[in-house]
Amino acid sequence: MPEVKQSTVSQQSTTDDSVRSPLVTDMGNTTIAENVVAKLSGIAAREVPGVYSMGTAARRAFDTLTDRIPGSQTNVSGGVSVEKGEKQTAIDLTIVVEYGTSIVDVAEAIRRNVIRAVEQGTGLQVVEVNIEVTDVHLPGDEDDQQSSNDTVELN
Repeated sequence: MPEVKQSTVSQQSTTDDSVRSPLVTDMGNTTIAENVVAKLSGIAAREVPGVYSMGTAARRAFDTLTDRIPGSQTNVSGGVSVEKGEKQTAIDLTIVVEYGTSIVDVAEAIRRNVIRAVEQGTGLQVVEVNIEVTDVHLPGDEDDQQSSNDTVELN
């Protein structure tokens, strides 16, 4: 019979009672939505030097279109996936790095910043931050893309 691999958060939930949390008290519980953790994580990851953008190519293309709509809000949780338990959370990030930066250094800085932001902002314990680097942004890529976008006419 094939072994079923459980996620880190659900594995941790068996030992959740041993995890102290300001979210679960004798006076009541505080619940944090996954989108709150995703937004905090996205903002914290974008603050790190060397991160060009976040999300897959399709996500970035969609964000580019929505950014052109007057009054639209920037999607800070794009490229972020969260799995959350009552006291703990695991975070997956998809990023594009700037050419010339150390991917290892950028990834470590992202982990530190995301863990700090989420743990201080929510009280949840971050059990892991997984980072997938999907591309490297080369100098001049944006200029080429911008000029091709400028030539497109919408009727």
